[in-house]
Amino acid sequence: MSTQMQAPDTAQNGAQRRDTVTVIDNRTGESYELPITDGTVRGIDLRQVRTSPEDFGLMVYEPGYANIASCRSAITYLDGERGILQHRGYPIEQLAEHSTYLEVAYLLIHGELPTSAQLEEWRHEVTIHTFVHENVKRFMQGFRHDAHPMGMLLGSVGALSTFYPDANEIEDPENRAIQTVRLIAKMPTLAAFAFRHSRGQPYVYPDNDLRYSGNFLSMMYKMTELKYQPDPRLERALEVLFILHADHEQNCSTSAVRGVGSSHVDPYSAVAAGVAALYGPLHGGANEAVLRMLNRIGDKRNIPDFLRGVEEGKERLMGFGHRVYKNYDPRARIIKSAADDVFEVTGRRSPMLEIALELERIALEDEYFVARKLYPNVDFYSGMIYEALGLPVEMFPVMFAIGRTAGWVANWLEQVQDPEQRIARPRQIYTGSRDRDYVPIEQRG
Repeated sequence: MSTQMQAPDTAQNGAQRRDTVTVIDNRTGESYELPITDGTVRGIDLRQVRTSPEDFGLMVYEPGYANIASCRSAITYLDGERGILQHRGYPIEQLAEHSTYLEVAYLLIHGELPTSAQLEEWRHEVTIHTFVHENVKRFMQGFRHDAHPMGMLLGSVGALSTFYPDANEIEDPENRAIQTVRLIAKMPTLAAFAFRHSRGQPYVYPDNDLRYSGNFLSMMYKMTELKYQPDPRLERALEVLFILHADHEQNCSTSAVRGVGSSHVDPYSAVAAGVAALYGPLHGGANEAVLRMLNRIGDKRNIPDFLRGVEEGKERLMGFGHRVYKNYDPRARIIKSAADDVFEVTGRRSPMLEIALELERIALEDEYFVARKLYPNVDFYSGMIYEALGLPVEMFPVMFAIGRTAGWVANWLEQVQDPEQRIARPRQIYTGSRDRDYVPIEQRG
């Protein structure tokens, strides 16, 4: 038994082309015409394909949702085949070159680039909300001295919902707006507190005289100086990193935010779900895996043997390839150039950089990797920048989370205002036992 699908074609049947697909169920001989909208067929429309009135109907089985569109979104456009990434229609290359992170955050959330007056007001709102309640600081001080910074961020972001109990009034536009500002403003503060905690250093309060990235650097690195003055090159490099991480369509963490947010929970709890997803090594920890790989290679002379091991399935090439991109990740090109400024300022030109550059050169010329469309992604170079900034690998996903907050909040806002969205509730294919009778414990073998 099988099910066939075919789309009506003008050239074959001479009739006017329709935006439908015809499904022929070979089990019953019945045919069904399903509408195609924006290149998709609604999964619920397949439910009418059934063998009897008692049959549940046809479902779609897709582990990892590789070919499932769960929402309509106007935030980020991604064409992996051509290596295109656009936010609200603006190419990531132009945004990374000309914008600041807060300008990109405004674009993602409000849909348009701000005017000078709008941007100034937006910066002011974010700046005055960077402080957290003193009890949040005491909450973070309760973590063990060796607590993972990402776990601290996860717990503290979720805890914010208890400090702002009105945040669950998600139907109120003004309420949504203030929670949006708070999340973007406080994420760097929580991240910096987590970093200082892991170092056993006193927390540094925000400095409202500094800009977003400069303020974060101050909270991270200020020691005994009365006024921390961030190097403008480091500040700019950090802006670029935050912009490159700001949003990336329906990735694992953004889908987690939408999935939890679909229950109409407050945004802090929804964003905490995004932080939890980003915690995983297959998502936010990927750049750490790149550094471990480069350290294992150890020397440029070992690259050919390593790549041979990859081809034989004995090694994994980290930082290359992407679930979506089948071309050079546009973010990787940008981040590669930003690395030079960081190395120049810090004087910490990673010895791994030479290995990375040579690895990239050889891999992009090797027929095995070219045929599989394995190109460097954003994780390939970002870890080396974070390392040059003196950050431990545990902080890498935390840095990712700061930038991604704008995208998470933008998707949460879009979802709660979308009348089509319902609480997330996937189906399953049940593979277990059925209709068994209970056996008393003394009779069990």
